[in-house]
Amino acid sequence: MTSHTERTRRPSKKVAPTRAIEQELWAAGHDVVVGIDEVGRGSWAGPLMVGAAILPRDTRVLGVRDSKMLSEAERERLFDRVAQWCSAWSVGAASHEECDDLGMAAAQRLATRRALDALGIRPDAAVVDGKWDFVGNGVAHVEMRVKADAICLSVAAASILAKVTRDRIMRAYAEDLPQWHFATNKGYPCPLHRTALAGYGPSAIHRRSWVFMDNYVPWPGMRAAPGGQLQLF
Repeated sequence: MTSHTERTRRPSKKVAPTRAIEQELWAAGHDVVVGIDEVGRGSWAGPLMVGAAILPRDTRVLGVRDSKMLSEAERERLFDRVAQWCSAWSVGAASHEECDDLGMAAAQRLATRRALDALGIRPDAAVVDGKWDFVGNGVAHVEMRVKADAICLSVAAASILAKVTRDRIMRAYAEDLPQWHFATNKGYPCPLHRTALAGYGPSAIHRRSWVFMDNYVPWPGMRAAPGGQLQLF
């Protein structure tokens, strides 16, 4: 059951996420509860990542928030502490090719399955942000809560683990692909990214089936084809 406070409270960095949802699930007999969150869904380039975090019941790390509420430096400072604190954690990925070939919904389910497989323990229940169950049969009970990344401690922890892991991958890509400014934009839309696409076209890690290919790559004879392959005409 979602409390009135959870339904109406606006996400705020000043308000710490709690274990209230996990405690409801523990009380219902779900002993192993995993928080799950995705990052990279709205990016134009790079992988989609899904983080999974199982927390101990009796300790916490101060400063854990939804990763979107934290600066990059704050997330990096928290990463090792959160990883060591978790009873188990993992991050699963779907590559940019898989996002193109499968579509975003199937790619998110694939990344989630990979994250769950890497945990080393089978959860009894999962908490996910939003109203869509992208966990499926991987966990017996899936609790869907709007703004879970802001109010649920395990989901917030998962968001930090996934976000930092993906940011590090994108910074590494930027060393070989500096024109697209992935070190700063992490593949998300921004003026510099759009300008780079207009001047250089897509990089090797862009999701070529996405509509930005038509909107921001105005090269004659080039467009995204069904299934994500670039075609010349």
